[in-house]
Amino acid sequence: MYPTHDNAGRLKVLAFAYACEPNKGSEPGVGWNLARNIAKYHDVWVLTRSNNRTAIEQELAKAPVEGLSFIYHDLPAWASWWKRGPKGVQLYSYLWHLSASRVGRKWHERIGFDAAHHLTFVKYWAPSGAAFVGVPYLWGPVGGGDGIPPGFWQGLTPRARFSEAMRLLAQRIGEADPLTRRTARGAALALGATAHTCDRLRALGAPLVSQKQVVALSEDEIGDVPARTVGAPGEGVRFVSVGRLEGWKGFHLAITAFARARIPGARYVIVGDGPERERLRGLAHELGVSEWTSFTGPLARSEVLRQLAWSDVLVQPSLHDSGGTVTLEAMAYGLPVIALRLGGPAYQVTEDTGLLVGASSEQQVVSDMAAAMRRLAADPDLRRRLGEAGKERRTRHFSWESVARELASALSEIATRAPRSSLVSSEGRRS
Repeated sequence: MYPTHDNAGRLKVLAFAYACEPNKGSEPGVGWNLARNIAKYHDVWVLTRSNNRTAIEQELAKAPVEGLSFIYHDLPAWASWWKRGPKGVQLYSYLWHLSASRVGRKWHERIGFDAAHHLTFVKYWAPSGAAFVGVPYLWGPVGGGDGIPPGFWQGLTPRARFSEAMRLLAQRIGEADPLTRRTARGAALALGATAHTCDRLRALGAPLVSQKQVVALSEDEIGDVPARTVGAPGEGVRFVSVGRLEGWKGFHLAITAFARARIPGARYVIVGDGPERERLRGLAHELGVSEWTSFTGPLARSEVLRQLAWSDVLVQPSLHDSGGTVTLEAMAYGLPVIALRLGGPAYQVTEDTGLLVGASSEQQVVSDMAAAMRRLAADPDLRRRLGEAGKERRTRHFSWESVARELASALSEIATRAPRSSLVSSEGRRS
């Protein structure tokens, strides 16, 4: 049974959330949405950065959350220069968690926490302050264990290959860190966002590992979705992809598949920006589909949703992704999804909600993705059935409310040493 809203069964939980900010996406949104929803079941003290304080207090002044408190901590001012650029932020986060663990222990002496929970950052190859408080702790969900399959590296630009090589090196260095290994070994339950991340957690020595997605949507966010725009009679199918234009996102495969599909009247819209933009434009021109392929550049979220409103099918060709929010947005909106059978999208999308494409080689992906595009373009009833099933699956398994309810239950069980077999829902996968 899940914890109730009265004091009976409510734990005192210390949550470590380096990134935690209301009304934001990505990591800050994960920290904020999980914390405020878990507070429906437990009393939660969130240990986060002082930089987040203004936004959090402004939001709580408008909409107080019972059972949710915040502890603010930062490294000394002289260390703030480390936060310049993505790599610096990762180093700063690493040091922040180690420093925050001391703050957490002091608060534990005062409050007497029943459990701790690592929320953000959501990567598996760095230690968490939750490991050093002295209470049972839940690690995750964390992600980042997936990489580009070997057969797909040749299709990347030299810049993209270098970036991926550096990412793999960072993973291996992080895995060798004794503090990361201690975090894994000490976790009462480690949650991985993908099957590969779960494998990496086991390799680090985590005693109990389950799979659980790290992204979700709130009902408030779904309420922002605009009314569905119906195309004019005889108008062709509109495919859409959303994301930063990086090599690992696989947009070069999707453009090639769209050209191979040769669907009369179809259009393909790519929303986003990044270093691969000119290469992708050139590829569309080379393949003779530039007239039917458009690039919007970066858009605000409301405009992204409008692009989904004008579309029929989401194409999600990522070669590794712990879990993209756009897939859930498309499912909430009723779009079927074409995705590779890799990483988070393969967990989000089922045969009832979209078409999953295997990933053994570039040639195979292009061929099978083109076939999936043709199939959905030719069958509006199939698109409707898959879209409706996607709506239901998103609501059941990928709302912040449902994810937080399961995490709250797991926290109760690790704190009370309940039987471990029930630590995840039927949607999770236990080691």
